Amino acid sequence: MALFSSPLYLYAVKNLNKRVILDMIRFAPGGISRAELARQMDLTRAAISTIIDDLLRAGVVREAENGPATGGRRPIMLEIDPQRGYVAGIDIGVTHVGLVIADYSSRVLHETEILFDINQPPDVGVKMIDAAFRGLVAQAGLSLNNLQSIGMGVPGPIIAEAGTVGAPPIMPGWDGYPIRSRFEALWGCPVALGNDAELGALGEWAYGAGRGERNLAYIKVGSGIGAGLLLDGHIYRGATGCAGEIGHITIQENGPRCTCGNRGCLEALAGGMALARRGCEAVQSGRRTQLAGIEPVESITARDVAAAARLGDLVAQQIVAEAGGYLGIAIADLVNLFNPNMVIVGGGVAQMGDLLLEPIRQAVRERSLRPAAQAVRITAATLGRRSSSVGAVVQAINLALHNLIEASAAS
Repeated sequence: MALFSSPLYLYAVKNLNKRVILDMIRFAPGGISRAELARQMDLTRAAISTIIDDLLRAGVVREAENGPATGGRRPIMLEIDPQRGYVAGIDIGVTHVGLVIADYSSRVLHETEILFDINQPPDVGVKMIDAAFRGLVAQAGLSLNNLQSIGMGVPGPIIAEAGTVGAPPIMPGWDGYPIRSRFEALWGCPVALGNDAELGALGEWAYGAGRGERNLAYIKVGSGIGAGLLLDGHIYRGATGCAGEIGHITIQENGPRCTCGNRGCLEALAGGMALARRGCEAVQSGRRTQLAGIEPVESITARDVAAAARLGDLVAQQIVAEAGGYLGIAIADLVNLFNPNMVIVGGGVAQMGDLLLEPIRQAVRERSLRPAAQAVRITAATLGRRSSSVGAVVQAINLALHNLIEASAAS
């Protein structure tokens, strides 16, 4: 019993409760009252008030407008103070980098996007990202010293302890490259490194289509395809950070060669590069399509296919529908394995809406077990191309708040 009444144990419990309470305040739409915190945490009002007083003194939380009346005095609502500082979120993709600066409420204040080639040497890519980021910071009227932390997503399996990626199929030159430490040295700021699909799941759970869900899958469909899995309220990364590599499920045993070296992977059949390839093949085979007006034919991109499909081009629509069918086969397996309440489809290719989503839904209805298929809702990401960068902002604030709590515990 002495252990559970020791000052060290009680202090550790208080810090744990502080982290939980901070998350409850952060993600409660419209804020949350002390009474509601006490009810949900099963703590006394006095215990809650002690923690809230600490957070108020630290300037992390502020008292907002009064909440709705329930028969008595209106409760004072608590919310994260957006003026506590600034953070940044960076989404590194195969062909683009999205960069945002946000406040502590995760509200995006400034953003930009640059073209990028993940196949260039890492040092060249780092210089491009560094230049774009410094330009965005200057445009926002800030300096790097104003940023408290940065979240960053990359399209590969993360080795969290090392801050690197391990054997990433679509960014092989970055294997083992010290991504986190390199950017921390450049910017003098803590960096939280994550997988882009996992950050997409986090962004949509916190502020998008998945708010309030405890079991969801976010499928990022761009040049590559990955999944972020939120299981029982927690991101699932697996034993080595490779969970969610849905793009490398085999769909056709002898299908087209994939970037990972195997054949017939989902990514090789339904990813952005696959859609571009199919568009190019359609033109070369003489099929009647708007894509024939693009020269040289090898320059056709997935965006071109998507644009033609939205304008009613039957060949482009067929390419998109076939990709949706392949995605649906893989997602049906995921639905059977993990039984999520929601599957959110995001990424650049996913901006095609129901042209892509309906074939996915049909395949899931046909191939998933009925109880799992009936329980799941398949929808587009409401944050659009921002899902991963907003998730990176959430991760950055997580890191900043963790460092703040650690610092207060040490003082």
